Amino acid sequence: AEMGAKLLCLCLASALVAYYVYSPMPEDFEEPWKVMLITAAFRTIGHLSEVADRLGLMHYMEALNAITTMEYVAPTSDENVTVTDTEFSNVAVRLYLPRKPSAGLRRAVVYFHGGGWCVGQAGMKSYDRLTRWTSNRLNAVVVSVNYRLAPKYRFPIPFEDVYSVTKFFLQSSVLSQYGVDPDRICVAGDSAGGNLAAAVVQQLLQDSEVKTKLKAQALLYPALQTLDLNLPSYQENENKPILTKLLMVRFWSEYFTSDSSLREVMASNRHVPVESSHLFQFVNWSNLLPEELKKGHVYTSPAYGSSELAQKYPGFLDPRAAPLLASDARLRGLPPTYVLTCGHDVLRDDGVMYVERLRAVGVPVTHDHAKDTFHGAMMFISSPADLAVGHRLLNRYIGWLNENL
Repeated sequence: AEMGAKLLCLCLASALVAYYVYSPMPEDFEEPWKVMLITAAFRTIGHLSEVADRLGLMHYMEALNAITTMEYVAPTSDENVTVTDTEFSNVAVRLYLPRKPSAGLRRAVVYFHGGGWCVGQAGMKSYDRLTRWTSNRLNAVVVSVNYRLAPKYRFPIPFEDVYSVTKFFLQSSVLSQYGVDPDRICVAGDSAGGNLAAAVVQQLLQDSEVKTKLKAQALLYPALQTLDLNLPSYQENENKPILTKLLMVRFWSEYFTSDSSLREVMASNRHVPVESSHLFQFVNWSNLLPEELKKGHVYTSPAYGSSELAQKYPGFLDPRAAPLLASDARLRGLPPTYVLTCGHDVLRDDGVMYVERLRAVGVPVTHDHAKDTFHGAMMFISSPADLAVGHRLLNRYIGWLNENL
C-alpha cells in the first residue's frame, strides 16, 4: 500500500509540475519546450516576488531583481576584450575595450540594458555576453550603463543617468582617450533600455552643448509609449512568454510611482487626462500600423482619466519616458535607426508605430520584424536557456551595426 501511495504522490506531483510548466505556445515558436521551461521559470520568480511583496518581506521589484543577482558575472577580460567596471560622470558603467590592433580610430556603442527600469544590470551573464560579442565582432569600444533603478530611483533618474553617461562619453577628450571615432558612435538598448536609448537620442538633438552627432541608434523591442496600453499587440499578446500585459503595466507604473492607483488605471487604460488628448495622434494605431497588424481590431479612443494623477505623476506624459510622444519636428533630425520588433510581444506595436513615424519624416529606418518570437528573445544566448532564435537576432543586430556604424 505504501508503494501505491508513493506512486500516487509521484503522479500528482508530476501532473502539477506538468500543469505549471506546460503552457500552450504559438505554433510558430521554435524549441517550444525550451521556451516553456523559460516561461515557467519566469512565472515562478514572478509568483515568489508577489508572495514576498504581499507578506511585506520585500518590494515586488526588489524580489524580482534577485534573479539578476543570480545571473551576475564579475568583469572578466578575455583574449579579445578587456573588461572593467568604472564610472562615467558618477554613474557605474561596464567598459569593453577591444584588444586587437586597430588601423584607425574605433567605433563605439553606448548600451542600455532592459528590465522595465526596475531590474537588470550590465553584469548579467546575458548582457555581458551581448556587449562582449558586440565589442569583439565590431572591434568597438562598448560602454554598458548601470543606471540606477526604480522603485528606489524613479523617472527621470534612470534617464538622467544614461543621458549623463552618453554626454560624458561624447566629449572629444574622452573619445580620444579611448581612441574612438567621433563620427562612428551608436546608442543602443533593449526593452526599457531601448526606451532610454530613443529618449537619449531625441534629447541630444536638442542639446546645444553636445557637438558630436550620433551615427546611428539601435532599438531592440523597445517600450515607447504609455498612452495606449490596449494596442492590438497588448490585446493579442496579453499572456505571452516573459512579458505579460500586467507585468508591463507594472513596470510602467513603477517607473513613476508605487502608488497603486496609477497601476490600476493604466491596467484599464483610463489614465490619460482629457487635456492631454492631443497626444493620442502620436500613438493612434489605426493610422500607424500596417493592415496585417490591425487584423480584426477596431480603434476606439481611450477613456479619459483624472487630471489629478497626471499632475502628480507627469512623467507618463513626458517624451523622455515615452519617446513616441515627440512631435514630428523633434523626430526629423534623428540618425539612421534599427528597430527590432517581435510578433508575440506586447511592445510590438510601439516599435512598429515608431518606425512608421520616423519613415514619415525621412529618417532612414531598418525594421527587423521577427514575427515568430517573443519579447526578450535576444537575451537567451547563454546556457542553460540558449535559444537558436536569440543567436539569429543577435547576428542580425550586429550585422546591421557593422554595415551602418
